[in-house]
Amino acid sequence: MRFIKVFLAGAIGLFLVMTLLSLLIPSRVKVSRTTLINNTTKAKVVEQLAILSNWKNWHPVFKNSDAKIIITAAGAKADTAEIVYGNKSAKLVITSRDSNAVKFILQSPGENDIQNEVFVSSIPGQYNVQVEWRALNHLKWYPWEKFYGIFVDKLTGPGYEQALGGLKDYLESGR
Repeated sequence: MRFIKVFLAGAIGLFLVMTLLSLLIPSRVKVSRTTLINNTTKAKVVEQLAILSNWKNWHPVFKNSDAKIIITAAGAKADTAEIVYGNKSAKLVITSRDSNAVKFILQSPGENDIQNEVFVSSIPGQYNVQVEWRALNHLKWYPWEKFYGIFVDKLTGPGYEQALGGLKDYLESGR
């Protein structure tokens, strides 16, 4: 009986310490990746980003034949893509687009929404374009979510790099 009381007191104490430590971790985590695309214009890059039907040219998920993707155009600013890949599903909604950036939200059932922004800027004096993909994750106060935030860059960053690499390859190939 005494062993059980010590164990429970230790478990509760550990949980409280972890909860207090997690309060020091930010609830917003930003993942950012950048690439330089050679021999292209800013308008060509924005055209590939702003129209979801163009994503099949370069985005790994959209190029995958196993993924079922339904794209709907809801108006001048809001295009939507319903993505089903295996037993996972997601919804991608473009919230705004202009000549410098495309912003969209990625929603998956049971997960926090991820706000994405892709900024496009010309390099002065060169025929090159810099593309920066930023993803903002909002975490709940739960300790396990906050500790997940420490690793979110390592877990999701390679996917953003792969997508930017596909965009770079597609546009540099002259298409």
